[in-house]
Amino acid sequence: MAKQHTEALPLKGIAGKSAERQLRLHPILIGSILPFILLIIWESLSRLGILPSYLLPAPTVIFSTIVELGADGSLFGHIGITLYRIFLGFLLGAASALLLGSFVGIYRKAEQFFDPIIQAFRSIPSLAWVPLFILWMGIAEASKVTLIAVGVFFPVYLNVVSGILSVDRQLIEVGKMYGLNSYQLVKRIILPASLPSFLVGLRSGLGLGWMFVVAAELMGASQGLGYLLVLGQNTYSPELIIASIVLFALLGKVSDALLKKVEYRSLHWQDRMEQR
Repeated sequence: MAKQHTEALPLKGIAGKSAERQLRLHPILIGSILPFILLIIWESLSRLGILPSYLLPAPTVIFSTIVELGADGSLFGHIGITLYRIFLGFLLGAASALLLGSFVGIYRKAEQFFDPIIQAFRSIPSLAWVPLFILWMGIAEASKVTLIAVGVFFPVYLNVVSGILSVDRQLIEVGKMYGLNSYQLVKRIILPASLPSFLVGLRSGLGLGWMFVVAAELMGASQGLGYLLVLGQNTYSPELIIASIVLFALLGKVSDALLKKVEYRSLHWQDRMEQR
């Protein structure tokens, strides 16, 4: 009996892992249904000649374009430099937003001093910064990374400030009752309570970062997915333009999924509806 019991344990563990793997694949399969249907319709309309190839090439043509770019090695260089710019811009923008947003959210006077001008800057369109950054920093990497950082900064800042200001005052009062000083209140109560809002801000900032990288790579770039967009326009190659857009969409989705995973693991203590 003991031997049978010990042999059943590994089988139970394998079954548990298999069930967990199926739960992970289930939403992916559901989310793939609509894109798959749209691709079939798109391909069918293209083969029937309803969609002109010089305006909207078939998905198979776009896939072939991506394969050709990968075969000659240029695709990985374009993707790599775009990811590098996104990473640096996201890091700088999110770190700046966290520091300033925490300061503004915690101190009322700081909010009155900084927030009006930050809200004014937030309303400036992204492309309006392009000529100014070129004038200040040229067309090198600094101007591109700075533009992306600007795009990331504002949604992260807004969510950090909003998260801190929405902390339940009763939690702070309880902390004071237990003798926590200002630093301990911030570390143990305010920052953990505002963490969900901060993580949502990171995902929003990353999404804007992908939008801003296109504008950044219009500033005299010789590599990057944004450069491929311009190259496709200049060479009248719609398949190259759409291939670049598809790559932007895929990379943006993967990066957002990674942040969503971080968010889920960081907030595992919450009793959320999706966990029921």
